[in-house]
Amino acid sequence: MRDRTVLPFGVAAIDRVLPGGGLAVGALHEVAGGGNGAVDGAAAALFAAGIAARTAGKVLWCVTRPDLFAPAIEQAGLRPGRVIYVEAGDEKSVLACFEEGLRGGFGAVVAEIARLSMTASRRLQLAAESSGAIGIAIRRWRRQTEATDFGQPTAAETRWRVSVRRVLLSSAMLGVRGRIQREGEVVHLVAHELTDLSAELASVGNRETPFPLPHGRGDEAHRGGSGIDPRGMPEARDIVDPYEHIDRIKVKTRDFR
Repeated sequence: MRDRTVLPFGVAAIDRVLPGGGLAVGALHEVAGGGNGAVDGAAAALFAAGIAARTAGKVLWCVTRPDLFAPAIEQAGLRPGRVIYVEAGDEKSVLACFEEGLRGGFGAVVAEIARLSMTASRRLQLAAESSGAIGIAIRRWRRQTEATDFGQPTAAETRWRVSVRRVLLSSAMLGVRGRIQREGEVVHLVAHELTDLSAELASVGNRETPFPLPHGRGDEAHRGGSGIDPRGMPEARDIVDPYEHIDRIKVKTRDFR
């Protein structure tokens, strides 16, 4: 029996429970969101993109609707120049493209489908084995009733449920370590590490010791802040001119539609 190539995650807790210490190449894998919402569905797509990014060669991505957000896929490490997108009319056509892609010399083939039968998954598994490509089936459901299909047996080597960390949705204050990326007038914050600072925010004004986190003007944050505890500074007040006219900042909204 020949040794199988694997893609390690680089996370010991995950790799040690996978045969060979990583995700098998030349095999079919299934990925689904941990919940039925759009957020977890997007997380599943990013998970698949991160896997495909670590393969060699071109990547084929098959969909039934053109709602894939390419900039987000790139943030997962998958450059747009490596990806060939196929928009098929229905899931039957997507499965056909999926199988042909696995036999066609791609490094990875990703397909977004709702239902996957044992027969179809077996054909995909055999196609992946014959070429050495990795196949990733992202299970996407338009209706709640379709989600029950994920519990049915398939020939996939592994099945994953991917969810967004709830710290993103529940934190009153979030600490982010990462980098800034600018695209024209749009500024993206690419997060590498997230920390829930809700407890620190809740304690402001109720502590006798200095605030434990760096503080100061936003343009000083990258230098560690001013070092001055803002609680000891004079209270903010309106700017008053000699004519006793009070100036206030006017907040304008922007319509992004």
